[in-house]
Amino acid sequence: METVGTAVDALPRPGLRERKKQRTRNALVRAALELIATRGYEGTTVDDIAAAADVSQRTFFRYFASKEEVAFFISRLAEAHVLEAVRERPPGEAPLEVLRRAVLDSWDGINEAVERLVPLELHLRVYRMIESTPALLAAHLRRAAELEKELARLVAEREGLDVDGDPRPRILVAAFGGVIRVAERRWSTGGDVSVAAMRELLTTCLDHVGPALAENWRTNGSPVRRTET
Repeated sequence: METVGTAVDALPRPGLRERKKQRTRNALVRAALELIATRGYEGTTVDDIAAAADVSQRTFFRYFASKEEVAFFISRLAEAHVLEAVRERPPGEAPLEVLRRAVLDSWDGINEAVERLVPLELHLRVYRMIESTPALLAAHLRRAAELEKELARLVAEREGLDVDGDPRPRILVAAFGGVIRVAERRWSTGGDVSVAAMRELLTTCLDHVGPALAENWRTNGSPVRRTET
C-alpha cells in the first residue's frame, strides 16, 4: 500500500511512453464507467467505450480483454490493495483480525487510488448498479470467489498451514466474504450511498461477526414461541 510518502516519492517516474499508456488506460476506464452509469452495462458496447475515449477498437483490446475487464478495473485495484494489506499485517495477529484490519486500514488508500483514475462518485454509481444488473452481479461474485481463494492462501501461509489440507482458512475467508456481501447489499439498497455510509456499514457488519457466530441471539435466552394464525 502507498501509505508512506517517502517510499512513493522514491519510486522512479514512469517514462513518456508509459505515461501515455497510463493516460489511454485511464481514459478507457473513465469512458466505460461513465457510459455504464448512464446507459447501463448491457447498453454499453466495446465500440461505444473506444469511441468515447477517442481510440480504436483495436487499441481498446490492447489494454482490456473485454467490457467486463474494464468495468471491474477499479475493483481489481481495490482487491490488490487489500491483498497487500493482508501481507503487511503483523505476525501473530489473529486471522479474522488480519482480514478486518486489512480492509478497514486500506480504505483511505483505496479511495485515493480510485480518485487518481476516476471521480469516486462515478465509481460508486457503477458499483451500486451491481446488485440490480445480472451480468455485473455474476461477474462480481465470480471475482469475489477468486479473491477469497487468494485470501485463503495468504491466511494459510501466515499461519503455517496447508490450505488444501486444513479447511479453516477457506472457512474463515468464506465467512468474511459473506459479511462483505451483506454490507454491499445493505449499502446498495439503502438511502445513503456515500463512501462514509459504506464504511460505517462495513465496520458494523464486521463488528457483528463474533457475536453472530458465537452468542445467543435471543434477548432473554428463552426460545421464541410461534403463535398459530
